[in-house]
Amino acid sequence: KQWYQRRVAITAGGRFKHFARLTDPFNCLKSDQQLEDAKNIVHKYKSDGTMPPGGLEALWSAKYLYESAFHPETGDKQNTVGRMSFQVPGGMAITGILLAFYKSPLEIFLGQWLNQSFNAFVNFTNRSGDKPLPDSVILSAYLTATSLATATSIGLNKTLGPRAPPIVGRFVPFAAVAVANMVNIPCMRSLELKEGVVVVDSDGNKLGQSVTAAKRSIITTTISRICIAAPGMLMTPIIMEQLEKKPYIKGLSQWKSCILQTVIVGSFLVAAVPFGCALFAQKQSIAVDALEEDLRKAIMEKDSTIKTVYYNKGL
Repeated sequence: KQWYQRRVAITAGGRFKHFARLTDPFNCLKSDQQLEDAKNIVHKYKSDGTMPPGGLEALWSAKYLYESAFHPETGDKQNTVGRMSFQVPGGMAITGILLAFYKSPLEIFLGQWLNQSFNAFVNFTNRSGDKPLPDSVILSAYLTATSLATATSIGLNKTLGPRAPPIVGRFVPFAAVAVANMVNIPCMRSLELKEGVVVVDSDGNKLGQSVTAAKRSIITTTISRICIAAPGMLMTPIIMEQLEKKPYIKGLSQWKSCILQTVIVGSFLVAAVPFGCALFAQKQSIAVDALEEDLRKAIMEKDSTIKTVYYNKGL
């Protein structure tokens, strides 16, 4: 309970520090044995209060490592590529490609296909709830997001290309990514919109499932993801526009330019990933009065003193 309340009450600055440790790319390099050790430390402390040999600091280190690799509700170990700690290396590589190869329809399609494949995997891995998604839902979300992102890029390139300054074309990949996120995340989490997400009391006891909470969690997650992408995808084109005025940069091949942009994007993502994750607390609260009528009545019948409930919004 102490850990749970600490997470809910944490400040925005505290959340940033929390997610900076949680999304640390070096967490991806930990072995399966190190992850299992961290899991055992956390579970043992929760069950009987046993402290690890290193004391409180070792306990918190184990907790961060455990939470970086295991789903908060199912407890399943997440695939490395889908973890938020892989957002910096994975995101910088894909964004570098999107920003460097954005002119021809084939480049756009391949870049957006790669990006949405990665996004679909991340969205599925960090979904809220513990129910498996049907394959048809996953495939539909994947194909829809990829198609929309590609269509947005090609459409904007054709519309803006003849008239707009060259730098405007460099912003097209971000517009496509933003549109795709607005589709990919709700599609990948459509089961939550149908059945709701689990809401609990302050002690973590399950009270029911709320569609209202699910809608809020998907909206905030979508905003967070767009905010993660925005700094690198908007600032890198501006930086490149200035760098390419230098003779030694202007002559770079497209692939070398891609590598340079990947490094620039990575420098932004190191801060943007924890910032985006910290915009909204992962454990959100919602007033009982704001819930669906049937769920509200069920909670009031169970315990009329409960005024606020909590849910995991996902990442």
